[in-house]
Amino acid sequence: MSLTTEKVLYTAKAHSKGGRNGESRSSDGRLDIKLSSPGTTGGGTNPEQLFAAGWSACFLGAMGVAAAKMNTRLPTDAGIDAEVDLCDGDGEYFLRARLNVSLPGVERGVAQALVNAAHQTCPYSKATRGNIDVAINVA
Repeated sequence: MSLTTEKVLYTAKAHSKGGRNGESRSSDGRLDIKLSSPGTTGGGTNPEQLFAAGWSACFLGAMGVAAAKMNTRLPTDAGIDAEVDLCDGDGEYFLRARLNVSLPGVERGVAQALVNAAHQTCPYSKATRGNIDVAINVA
């Protein structure tokens, strides 16, 4: 999919060194983290956790936009538990993900419509579509 850039809303910039056992820092200094490989005793986070946090936050925002278009509101305790798997298949690494969406008090059909709309508009969903296995579950 190729979209014409009408207006860049934001450009995130980060510098990393040391790979999975290193560090990353954003250009504005708001993010300054140590990295550790998943499953190790290191004290840092890992790219999969960062991806899960970013995607779930973005997806929740996309659901809010969808709710406004549907003349409804998300509950204040709406949440998403994102799970991102780092997998190894015959020496080839790949990702797999699940978004477990909780919309307490929202009728199941409405909740599913919000999730479907968000999955079409969320930039993370667009970036991963057709590239990794994704399951989106409404709790």
